[in-house]
Amino acid sequence: MTDDLHVFAIPLRTRFRGITVREGVLLRGAAGWGEWSPFLEYDDATARPWLACARETADLGWPAPVRDVVPVNVTVPATDPERAHAIVTAGGCRTAKVKVAERGQTLAEDEARVEAVRDALGPDGLVRVDANGAWDVDEAVRAIAALDRAAGGLEYVEQPVASVEDLAVVRRRVAVPIAADESIRRADDPYRVRDLEAADIAVLKVQPLGGVRACLRIAEDIGLPVVVSSAVESSVGIAAGVALAAALPELRHACGLATVQLLTDDVVAEPMLPVDGMLRVTRPEVDDAALARLGAAADRVAHWRGRLASVGQDRSS
Repeated sequence: MTDDLHVFAIPLRTRFRGITVREGVLLRGAAGWGEWSPFLEYDDATARPWLACARETADLGWPAPVRDVVPVNVTVPATDPERAHAIVTAGGCRTAKVKVAERGQTLAEDEARVEAVRDALGPDGLVRVDANGAWDVDEAVRAIAALDRAAGGLEYVEQPVASVEDLAVVRRRVAVPIAADESIRRADDPYRVRDLEAADIAVLKVQPLGGVRACLRIAEDIGLPVVVSSAVESSVGIAAGVALAAALPELRHACGLATVQLLTDDVVAEPMLPVDGMLRVTRPEVDDAALARLGAAADRVAHWRGRLASVGQDRSS
């Protein structure tokens, strides 16, 4: 392994998206360190934009910001109500995004989690939920109504159904605003959300969409309010998301960029953690001691080097 490539493995505080350890690669270029951390199940085509983002970060840097801080939400995994309450209380944010529709869980469990989050935030906080496309149309309509009651009013529901066409149907059947995530970042045509009037809000994730500049183009063209969200990166990856949020001409909603709180450790000396619900716009410094502490096992290093080679962009050779 050369000095400009490091594979990290950071344990999570709570299981998230079925994983307990977050792995990825740090690449160093002329502008600094970039992160490449596509999830393990993603194929080469899906992982390629993530690498484009890492190389933009490492080689080019980012456009100039128009704000110094970015408002953020605390992210609540599909956990029990007591743990959900504790996460929100510790998070220090006035907006919470709650994961719902987890496989093997019931709507009643989702309602209890949302009620606990509302209690932790108080009446003035904002609650949003994310179903990751798990419901069908009728399930979504029923669940959104129930969760809206449990929350005492939802800010929005993110990706309640999988397809853009169904998203448009759900949007016309519910009063709660709809946000599109997978229907943008995993679609052949991200603008079908706009063309079908399928969403009120666009969720943009900087790694899956190929970098800050690519996301700024999408934001301009799609014509919807934008929420910048994370892919549960280290602070190196989160900094790219913050750079996107900081460069947007308008930012109406808190962003889902406080997910370093889900990690037990970080690769930088000063992690990207919110203060009073805000993240400062900065580029954190990678810490050599943290790199040594969080270095992945040899077999995982080989795995990630193989992925880089497979994608056809291996910078370490």
